[in-house]
Amino acid sequence: MDTDTGLLLLRLLTGLLIAAHGVQKVSFLLGGSGLDGGTEEFRHDGFRGGALTALAAGAGQIGSGLLLASGALTPLAAAGAIGVMTVALTVKWPNGLWVQHDGYEYPLVLIGIATTLTLTGPGRLSVDRALGLSHWPAWSAAAALATGVVGGLAVRALLHHPSTRQAPPSSP
Repeated sequence: MDTDTGLLLLRLLTGLLIAAHGVQKVSFLLGGSGLDGGTEEFRHDGFRGGALTALAAGAGQIGSGLLLASGALTPLAAAGAIGVMTVALTVKWPNGLWVQHDGYEYPLVLIGIATTLTLTGPGRLSVDRALGLSHWPAWSAAAALATGVVGGLAVRALLHHPSTRQAPPSSP
């Protein structure tokens, strides 16, 4: 396999998983709990905004995930993915790093992959390449990372009320 095929596989896996997670937030597809379930998830995590918050998060994940998977507007796609994953990371931060303790390991890995795809570029097998946009400047990765992290932290600051977060249910 060559580098372009590897980048395609990485983009597809990462982007489609991010998009699918967004679909779950707003519908019953892919094992989702519908918009009411997505709204309740955010409420449980201490966020205000109700269905609008769930819709915005779901749309952000679907849009950035599909753009990332197709290799379209890669720095913008990465910034969107990094933004929603930064919010997820902040929610899971109190639980520590490891995912088996509901930690932030998974969002951190997705942030790293999105940043890396901006550094490497999407590869030959991408929409960016077809549009002649495959050579993004090196600073675009730093811009995507900074924009995503700052945007995610701003969303957290604006919409989160830590005193309203409920304790997670105990494991059997």
